Amino acid sequence: MNTPAAVHPVQAVEHLGTYTVIDVRTPGEFAVGHLPGAHNIPLDHLGAALPALKTAATRRTLLMVCASGNRSAAACAQLADADIPATTLTGGTAAWIEQGHPVDRANTAKASWAMERQVRFAAGSLVVAGLALGTRYRPARWLSAAIGGGLVFSALTNTCGMAAVLAKLPHNQPRTTDLDATLRALGQ
Repeated sequence: MNTPAAVHPVQAVEHLGTYTVIDVRTPGEFAVGHLPGAHNIPLDHLGAALPALKTAATRRTLLMVCASGNRSAAACAQLADADIPATTLTGGTAAWIEQGHPVDRANTAKASWAMERQVRFAAGSLVVAGLALGTRYRPARWLSAAIGGGLVFSALTNTCGMAAVLAKLPHNQPRTTDLDATLRALGQ
């Protein structure tokens, strides 16, 4: 896999108006805080958005954004396979916020947790459940071992199967009307 073109937050903020910003995080993560003017197309819906993104890329450079830069790099690779040029934001929104750049937040009282926080909560809960159940039913401790092994695998491969599963939950899915409106706006 080729390394996608990347831009650091300092460079991106200087030229923000020259980009079409696409945030590939879940809608819940997007609502918590995103780059000004960003459009939300979750990574698992990117395939359906390719025609609109191809049109948008003819007008402006696509800047792909996620929490840390991993999902946006994967999005850039998927776009490159479809001959759509795109750039990734190095360090993602975490680096953007850390450097003090502005973010927009959704007007919702109930914003979802960031995916990393959802993974930590789910993994921790499963480990505790495995240990607690293991006091009465010894084989239940294997649940804790499996989660621990999964976390080690996740760190070694820089992937996260649990995040992929959690992204499928209803609160992490875009409303069809929101995604359709985003695709119409990009395709015009």
